[in-house]
Amino acid sequence: MKKMISKVTHKANMLAIKAKMALTNNHAEGFVDTAIKILMAVVIGALVLAGLYMLFDKTVLPTLVQRIKDMFNYAG
Repeated sequence: MKKMISKVTHKANMLAIKAKMALTNNHAEGFVDTAIKILMAVVIGALVLAGLYMLFDKTVLPTLVQRIKDMFNYAG
């Protein structure tokens, strides 16, 4: 009977140790953080590019085209 109680106690201790090790393991924790950082960089980059495109398309390019036409207009 003592032997059986010892085996059950040993198995319970081993199970507790395995559970504790599984909960404290942070081996692959950085993958989620890296994925979120990459996703944030892509979204912010897309927003910046869209803003620059709108700025250049509506404000800078028409003025630039008009200045170039005026610069090469030799008729006066």
